[in-house]
Amino acid sequence: MTSIPPLGERAFTRITASAPGEPISRRVAEETPVAIEYDGLGYAVLMATPADLDDLVLGFSLAERLIDRPEQIAEISPHDVDRGIILRASLASECRPRVADRVRHRLSESSCGLCGIENLEQALRPLPMVEAGPPPADAALFRAVAALGDCQPLNRATGAMHAAALCGPGGDIRLVREDVGRHNALDKLIGAMARIGQGWDGGFALVTSRCSFELVEKAVLAGCPTLVAISAPTGLAIDRAKQAGLRLIVLARGDAMLLA
Repeated sequence: MTSIPPLGERAFTRITASAPGEPISRRVAEETPVAIEYDGLGYAVLMATPADLDDLVLGFSLAERLIDRPEQIAEISPHDVDRGIILRASLASECRPRVADRVRHRLSESSCGLCGIENLEQALRPLPMVEAGPPPADAALFRAVAALGDCQPLNRATGAMHAAALCGPGGDIRLVREDVGRHNALDKLIGAMARIGQGWDGGFALVTSRCSFELVEKAVLAGCPTLVAISAPTGLAIDRAKQAGLRLIVLARGDAMLLA
């Protein structure tokens, strides 16, 4: 475990239209640089909430296609450093060439953005088809949206956290992960599911954010049949979802939502 807490206390001055400033304190979400290393190779630095970091590494590794199964990560060890956390992961030998190849691409990307045909292909790699199965009932979708707030303790304390939830076919919320980053929250959920051997079992994912193409890709690679997002999608997210057969539901609110 790391010594960096996911929540902190900060001082503020409360300003109103009718009274002078008043000092108050409130809890805030902490975010810290989290560096992920695989067998000594630095791979990525994420700004993340320092909680459920094993789940983050596992879900991130699956989404990056560095591993195919959770058991291909032998060990994850966190290390507090002056400016953040280093997560050191040890991979199965058959996965190590993938890391070396992706590190090479990331080095070329970092100099001037996405450059050249090879890097564009890496950015939009082909996705597998999802076995979508029967759609969730409308009542299940609305039930999950209504229940999610009660399953977000970190967001209730701070108002600054995203969440990703595994919802059962009836809309019951079975597992939730929170993070300041929407991508991180979904990686943590997928990692937690992989770690305990939990499948989708006819259920769906619910995320408290806009739906970018990265979230679609993470859901597809995790075999998720239906992705529900509280906010709006991008055009590329819709296109990628259709290409992969992912059922995408967006602008999911308590009274209405859109099937993309």
